[in-house]
Amino acid sequence: MPIVACGYDKGDRVLDGRMRTIIGPALDRIGRALAKAGISADAVTLAGFALALAAACLIAFEHYFAGLFALGLSRLADGLDGAVARATRKTDFGGFLDIVLDFAFYGAVPLGFVFADIGANAVAGAALLFAFYVNGASFLAFAVLAEKHGLKTLARGEKSLFFTTGLAEATETILLFAAMCVFPAWFPWLAWGFALLTLYTALSRIVLAARTFRR
Repeated sequence: MPIVACGYDKGDRVLDGRMRTIIGPALDRIGRALAKAGISADAVTLAGFALALAAACLIAFEHYFAGLFALGLSRLADGLDGAVARATRKTDFGGFLDIVLDFAFYGAVPLGFVFADIGANAVAGAALLFAFYVNGASFLAFAVLAEKHGLKTLARGEKSLFFTTGLAEATETILLFAAMCVFPAWFPWLAWGFALLTLYTALSRIVLAARTFRR
């Protein structure tokens, strides 16, 4: 999930923090209901990923609005798995599974657009996937070192990993994917623009890591 690392607890400055405030209570209520029904957080995570793959496949076959619908359901499940975990019990494996499948989702959707129109979208899609790859590495490396140094943050609620916050996070990326579904001909321009923003994200996190871990 692309995140510009501008600080530790500035969640109110970006969309993810605001969205959490708006929809968090409703997700928690639904999560408690799912938990009472015997549905596990891992099952919700896997269902969300299945929907993400369905979205990517629909996009690949140029069913963009159906893909957008599946994408929205997938991200709803991504929000609900944490709510179910809070209503039952959180596990390290659950956190691991969630972050791995989140990264898989962020790769699958651009890949779907590449398959939809290889000639027009391949280079821009490759650039976006490269940027996601670099940014994901910086995100995970920072989280590992944050754990080593005992750093904590509640900017995104209780998480299994340390989340750096900033300008372009999950909400912005989902809005990008939605725009790509509504305006598929714009995919190359949107992909190149977000690739640059994502690489800036990684660079910002490197600067933050230098300031934090050299002390």
